[in-house]
Amino acid sequence: MELQYWIWIAVGLSFSLYIGIAIWSRAGSTKEFYVAGGGVHPIANGMATAADWMSAASFISMAGIISFGGYDGSVYLMGWTGGYVLLALLLAPYLRKFGKFTVPDFIGDRYYSNTARLVAVFCALIVSFTYIAGQMRGVGVVFSRYLEVDIVTGVLIGMGIVLFYAVLGGMKGITYTQVAQYCVLIFAFMVPAIYISFLVTGNVIPQLGFGSSGADGIYLLDKLDGLHRELGFHEYTSGSKSMLDVFCITMALMVGTAGLPHVIVRFFTVKKVSDARKSAGWALLFIAILYTTAPAIAVFSRTNLIETVSNQPYEDMPGWFDKWETTGLLGFTDKNEDGLIQYTADTTTNELTVDADIMVLANPEIAQLPNWVIALLAAGALAAALSTAAGLLLVISSAVSHDLLKKMVMPNISDKGELIAARIAATGAVCLAGYFGINPPGFVAATVALAFGLAASSFFPAILLGIFSKRINKEGAISGMLVGVSLMLFYMLKFKFGWFGGGTKADWWFGISPEGFGSIAMIANFVVTLIISSRTPAPSKDIQELVANIRKP
Repeated sequence: MELQYWIWIAVGLSFSLYIGIAIWSRAGSTKEFYVAGGGVHPIANGMATAADWMSAASFISMAGIISFGGYDGSVYLMGWTGGYVLLALLLAPYLRKFGKFTVPDFIGDRYYSNTARLVAVFCALIVSFTYIAGQMRGVGVVFSRYLEVDIVTGVLIGMGIVLFYAVLGGMKGITYTQVAQYCVLIFAFMVPAIYISFLVTGNVIPQLGFGSSGADGIYLLDKLDGLHRELGFHEYTSGSKSMLDVFCITMALMVGTAGLPHVIVRFFTVKKVSDARKSAGWALLFIAILYTTAPAIAVFSRTNLIETVSNQPYEDMPGWFDKWETTGLLGFTDKNEDGLIQYTADTTTNELTVDADIMVLANPEIAQLPNWVIALLAAGALAAALSTAAGLLLVISSAVSHDLLKKMVMPNISDKGELIAARIAATGAVCLAGYFGINPPGFVAATVALAFGLAASSFFPAILLGIFSKRINKEGAISGMLVGVSLMLFYMLKFKFGWFGGGTKADWWFGISPEGFGSIAMIANFVVTLIISSRTPAPSKDIQELVANIRKP
């Protein structure tokens, strides 16, 4: 059967499943819309959390970044995995015991201030919109290649699907849809990895396969190092980033993970505090399956790409090359007009441009796997992008309808009115997210990494200190969040978007990249919060008792 038929079947069946679940589990109250009624089983919640967490950045871009950056790409593995441990140990159980719907809800009540709530809503919207831009971009990349439409059309189709089940089902619909999406995405990610690992090394376990030797007896990593040296790239197994930047990026990703509102809200959907801990444990297991496989896919795809295209005649390129060229994510410019593809680290002689986002998606085609495997991967990539986009949409809609409207503007609004407002907010959010997906600030994982920096610089200190310190007051928390998020926004806009005079890599403060600057902004948040709190009146006795009660087993 032709590839296009397989793709329509795989994508059509998976989308029908998601829409069917959304109709079956549609929300009838605000509690069901915001936290799925608070009765989700820990294993189901673990799967849903993993799907919510493993976005297009994890599925599409992470292995792509590692395949190009090699050792440098390991910061994403360390940061995102370590951050989940941090979230499970330090925040999730306590926030579940607090028993509110959203992160701004916690901050507004803990810091006894609508101003604090408003700042938290602003931060939640900034983080979520930055993050969702990466997801919609991922949807566009997948659709543009596999459904053979342009990226704009792909984003519009994705918007329609997400809008349907997010607006109809709320958290209840999203939760059970994400359980299905996890099953689809993990199966789709693992099958090609196992297939290629067996073909190349004879080992069916990808995590072991990429450290093994191929048919020629040479270890794959040694072979890839050699290919990199020949082409002028730094060795795959060595790093080019400074240790300070590696530390800062890893730290920003870790604490950003622990501050992401769409992940935190998942722990409000279980029945009790112990279930929140169990959910975190299950989610970590489900996440580890994909995260430990990504480095293997990175090695396989990078090796296959170089061996397939380097110094080969352009006219002899297989069909996948032409199809990815039409998307604009792969390009060849014959600078010396010899008809051969020169792929080198020297930009003056290099004739091949490859978007990191295509490495996972093109990998099965480069390795000449069966069409059904390629179609399965397309369905999995869409599941990853759509699951996270839906979770983010819920954060945006709840921030507007619950935290702004219900808690501040219209406290007497009915349950039905709040539900309608939440759905209207989600509709507006998906339209704005679509715009960012069509006009993204960078490839998927880079866009998403900035969202982690924003979460690290804004939410993490306020939540952590709010749980573990009775002395932190509203003045300190508000000042800290404003300083942290403003500093991160300034740095991001200056070095990623060229605002405020712009700047190059040589101008980075202390040599720290925008992806890692969230660590510095977070430290500034902590310092400002602690200093201001120490010089202003302590919270009331009621608030201090509330903090003490959160930490009681």
